[in-house]
Amino acid sequence: MKLFRHSSRESSDASRTVYARFELVYTFVDFMAAICFIVGSILFFFETEQIPATWFFLIGSFLFAAKPTLRLVREIKLYRMDDVKDLAERAK
Repeated sequence: MKLFRHSSRESSDASRTVYARFELVYTFVDFMAAICFIVGSILFFFETEQIPATWFFLIGSFLFAAKPTLRLVREIKLYRMDDVKDLAERAK
């Protein structure tokens, strides 16, 4: 069973807007996490830069952790915008 069916993302202009905005934020967070890991990896080659490198890895890790949180918040928001008439169908 798929966790999110996304039936509500196409139900109205408002839901399409919410979905698109969350996708943009999600993609931005993904890029920032990747950049943090790349910078951290480069800095880790230099012994004098290991503390900043560690910070970049930590920040990148928090950004990667934010990704599923963003998806969950988006799905809850879309669910609240959707008509709940098919709630029983989704639970199956």
